[in-house]
Amino acid sequence: MKNIVVLVSGGGTNLQALIDAQHSGRITNGAITCVISSNPNAYALERASKNGIDTEVIRRRDFATFEEYDEALTELLKSRQADVIVLAGFMTILGKKVIQSFENRIINIHPALIPSFCGEGFYGLHVHEEVLRRGVKVTGATAHFVNEICDGGPIILQKAVEIQKGDTPEILQRRVMEQAEWNILPQAVNLFCNDKIKVIGDVTEILE
Repeated sequence: MKNIVVLVSGGGTNLQALIDAQHSGRITNGAITCVISSNPNAYALERASKNGIDTEVIRRRDFATFEEYDEALTELLKSRQADVIVLAGFMTILGKKVIQSFENRIINIHPALIPSFCGEGFYGLHVHEEVLRRGVKVTGATAHFVNEICDGGPIILQKAVEIQKGDTPEILQRRVMEQAEWNILPQAVNLFCNDKIKVIGDVTEILE
């Protein structure tokens, strides 16, 4: 049974999708053992507490340097015996020590089809604003491993979502979450927990 540690900063809708997937048996051989927030007021912490999941808070501002924060987060994750770390709306940049210590064990969900609309500055509603500005006909979400390049790690799963007439960034954001993010993030975590993801260079192979 693998320990799943989820990092959050806000409302925790993707955390809720993971909790629901665990309860319904769509995540096997793994359990969410801890939720770590960069924001002590994040509603995600309440979601965790309601489901009997341990919580921790670690804020960048509480450390004099980024290196000290990076070290502290790494040690916290190790103390929690994290087998896989899931970024579910975590709004603080991860440092080299965390990324290197948990290589190909950190999963992020991005609200677009990487390599489109990704990288520095592309987060939250900004992604959907740019998607609509560019007039693309299909967007979606990507579950991927985290490396030192922003949104540059090996892709695990992707799901497409069609743009509809009259979409606003807010409407599109909600549809991408409901149709893509909340489906493929639990799927990716389940694949990891069951040793079904093989990483070859920058590419993943999903094993049968």
